[in-house]
Amino acid sequence: MLERARHFSAELRRRRTVRDFSTDPVPRSVIEPCLLAAGSAPNGANLQPWHFVAVSDPAVKREIRIAAEEEERAFYAERATPEWLDDLSALGTDAQKPFLEAAPWLIAIFAQRWRAMPDDTRRVNYYVPESVGIATGFLIAALHHAGLATLTHTPSPMGFLTDVLARPASEKPYLLLVVGYPAADARVPTITKKSLDEIATFR
Repeated sequence: MLERARHFSAELRRRRTVRDFSTDPVPRSVIEPCLLAAGSAPNGANLQPWHFVAVSDPAVKREIRIAAEEEERAFYAERATPEWLDDLSALGTDAQKPFLEAAPWLIAIFAQRWRAMPDDTRRVNYYVPESVGIATGFLIAALHHAGLATLTHTPSPMGFLTDVLARPASEKPYLLLVVGYPAADARVPTITKKSLDEIATFR
């Protein structure tokens, strides 16, 4: 048990976010079991309030990039505080998001806020942000375990994803996950993770 726990911890601590993706294709057959892993996450009342839209169509990815960059330009120019921009500066991010077209897959994650009942009424789902957040973590871990790199992209607001991907009003865009192989010349910033003593307390 201890060996398995240490191996899993070491594997996940090797995971790094990348922003430079190869255009090499990734088979749908690899994406599907990773989505099933995400769908196994614990959630409120087992209502499984999530939907994943996996996009490989270049035309759709192009449409998503155009809309996302429009929101990002507004973010960097108007919405972000100076402190936020200062924190981002070390990561070298800006409003240009070429990875949205280069990566073979984009997975848009939607949170299902309510569900339609047979009598045409609505019933709310429970613990939706928490449930979808856990499922997203499962998905990232599964993709990493499969040998793929990911980038969590959260242009704000993300309402354009509802329109581009034709999702119902009951769903709200939660996160856009960029998936593929790192580019041959991909670079990542030198960062460290907090120690166990910094993130956990035992009583």
